Amino acid sequence: MRIHMGKDRRLNRIFRNDGKTVIVPMDHSVTTGPVEGLTDIQYTIDRLKNGYVDAIVIHKGIAKYVDNGKLALIIHLSGSTVRSPDPNWKVQVSSIEEAILLGADAVSIHINLGAEKEHYMLRKLGRVSDLCDRWQMPLLAMMYPRGPKIASEYDVEVVAHAARLGAELGADVVKTVYTGDMKSFKKVVEACPVPVVLAGGPKSPDVKSFLKMVNEAMEAGARGVSIGRNVFQSKPPDAMAYALYSIVHEGVDFEEAYRRYMEIAGR
Repeated sequence: MRIHMGKDRRLNRIFRNDGKTVIVPMDHSVTTGPVEGLTDIQYTIDRLKNGYVDAIVIHKGIAKYVDNGKLALIIHLSGSTVRSPDPNWKVQVSSIEEAILLGADAVSIHINLGAEKEHYMLRKLGRVSDLCDRWQMPLLAMMYPRGPKIASEYDVEVVAHAARLGAELGADVVKTVYTGDMKSFKKVVEACPVPVVLAGGPKSPDVKSFLKMVNEAMEAGARGVSIGRNVFQSKPPDAMAYALYSIVHEGVDFEEAYRRYMEIAGR
């Protein structure tokens, strides 16, 4: 008989019975200030409570006053700002104990492979993963190739390295960028022994092409998405959430997902 530990129970609130998930990170205002779509963050969260989104990522201060309803809660532990001399150096700004007190289902941490302060971030990732095991708290590692040694942050070799690094140091789920095509991204997924979820990146002006990328990532073996700006800056946010849900959980192609997006966005 399987013993269901705390991590299993928490992960089951993030990943549905199909083993897949739609996560919407909304931690961006620490980095850049109150961006469009997050100024009234409760409004945006309310638009995402319709069953299409599984979890949100927010910082501890926001978690203290917003109502996330049935959405799983992931507390982001990392922070830096665009006004810093070194924005790529993500430091720990919250603790696992704080996340537990807030009722979190997981925590997340951001690591930039290739950054000048990479060694500090790796040490923090190792320590956080140890504490997550102790407290049975799932860890989502946001693994990005960024820094002076990175010629292209979308190169398959460095993205695969970043994803594998997250798993090697104890992450339960790894979030990383798309490498440009299904064949190369499949190599990233296959090299990572824990679930990989797709990062969304900047707001895309071409919704159909964006959904095509998501479709390809899922076919390459991704276990879901962790997409922020392309959701909370959509008008309305639930239109993109429905499209992502359709691809991730219902397995429709990007053409049908786009039709569903337009069905809601065009109302």
